[in-house]
Amino acid sequence: MRRNHLIAAAGICLALIAYATLARLAGRPALMGHHEAYWIVVIERFSAYGLLGFLLAFLLPGRLALACSLVIAVAKGLEVLQTLTPDRDPGFLDVLQKAAGGTVGVILAQTILAFLPRPPA
Repeated sequence: MRRNHLIAAAGICLALIAYATLARLAGRPALMGHHEAYWIVVIERFSAYGLLGFLLAFLLPGRLALACSLVIAVAKGLEVLQTLTPDRDPGFLDVLQKAAGGTVGVILAQTILAFLPRPPA
């Protein structure tokens, strides 16, 4: 049952990230308005992908490389798809921020999983 909840949470997180990445600029959700400081945008990207990486790591326990690869692939893929939206501008630095957030989320979750007791076999 817990796995189904994790799958649903990861799916919702991915859908919200995809919407925020691919929506027109006027329809994009913003934490503090559409004229927010750059560092707030960086925190938004980092934390959203950190949460996605955290959830994927709990879905894929012990598979650090796979979870990191999935988060990085999502970041690259959505950034490439962003080129199709006329008022959005994809950037390499954006991909790095998103990939770093996802990787930190995966590592944090794997660290937590290492200290949790394992169920009996």
